[in-house]
Amino acid sequence: MKAALIALLALATPAAAQTLSAEIGANGIAPTLARLKAQPEPALEDIFAIGGLHFLGAVERALQLQWRTGADQVTGNAGDSLGLPFLRLPVPPNPAPEPFSGALITQLFADIDADMTAARAALATLPAGEEFGMELTFADLWFDVNLNGAREAEEDALAILGPQLLGWQWQDPDPAAPPLTIRFDAADAAWLTAYTHVLSGVANTVLTYDPAASIDRVIAARAALKVAQPNPDDYSFDASFGQFLDAFAMLEGAVNQTPDAARAKAAKEHFLAMIAENRRFWSLVAAETDNDREWVPNDSQTSALGIVLPPGTGDTWLGVLADGEALLQGRILIPYWRGPTGQGINLGKMFDAPAPISITGWVQGWAAVPYLEQGPVINDTSLRQFEALMGGNAGLMMVFLN
Repeated sequence: MKAALIALLALATPAAAQTLSAEIGANGIAPTLARLKAQPEPALEDIFAIGGLHFLGAVERALQLQWRTGADQVTGNAGDSLGLPFLRLPVPPNPAPEPFSGALITQLFADIDADMTAARAALATLPAGEEFGMELTFADLWFDVNLNGAREAEEDALAILGPQLLGWQWQDPDPAAPPLTIRFDAADAAWLTAYTHVLSGVANTVLTYDPAASIDRVIAARAALKVAQPNPDDYSFDASFGQFLDAFAMLEGAVNQTPDAARAKAAKEHFLAMIAENRRFWSLVAAETDNDREWVPNDSQTSALGIVLPPGTGDTWLGVLADGEALLQGRILIPYWRGPTGQGINLGKMFDAPAPISITGWVQGWAAVPYLEQGPVINDTSLRQFEALMGGNAGLMMVFLN
């Protein structure tokens, strides 16, 4: 009886003999998330992990979609062709991909929005002012790209995300360096919440102009024209310029249709919430006095990633976000190429009262007229200050800091 009780307890607490990070390494994202969510009273670090795994689960689903359909099913590469986030990461080849359709893109971004909502719901239950620490060794993180439930070398997160996360520093990693481990804390919960709003904003923007029908139309035309799948060794006019035209046709067909106004409003609200959470993050991280395997450090800390943030990074980045907030609220305008100075485009109004987007109409001007106003126009001072501070790493830091 005693032996049976011990066995039951062992089965009921699978993470007891290993760290949460090691559990992710052994079982994967989805099984670990399911176990954590089944707990009646999860610890604070487990609550943060639930939010983080919902976030990573969205990345995993995007990678699985690429693998299921083949990375070359939509004019060579779905992400590069359409400019869609989440679909530009490297995945191993699939010898027997399923057909690609526009509905898969719609479902993907609806799922991403749902994942980000679930992540925020978990993070919102973290009590204000209470600290915690959740350690994650990046070598333990992997994505079940081919959906077989088993970890394979090409599915390691560092192999997939490393170049995106660390940029040029990823090209020459030190093999003798200890495993990259981050200790996420209460401030990082605000950073993660901000990032969920970024991705929800992006997802709702895409869904405002649902590209499914436009994608399907271009795919059908390619089939009718008997256009061959792209070959990296093919330098013909169609193989190069034809792919660009396919992508442009998908984009033009998607945006030049009646938009979903509710989705546009939600996108704007998420982008504004991202800025608010960013401010909360930088206020929390500024108050930290430790220096323990930091994710985004303050001026007195160092990042465990090896990324060096110059002093004043937080304030300078918040200046860039303040400009973004003013644009979204219509307090400052985007300059337009035609007409006198002192007028510009109200970006906030484009979210509040979205309309079909004629690309030629915006170039000529008739489509811009409904959003044209008199007022102060944005300048690039804050952005230039950030770029000067970051040197050649401004783009990478924008992705990192959100």
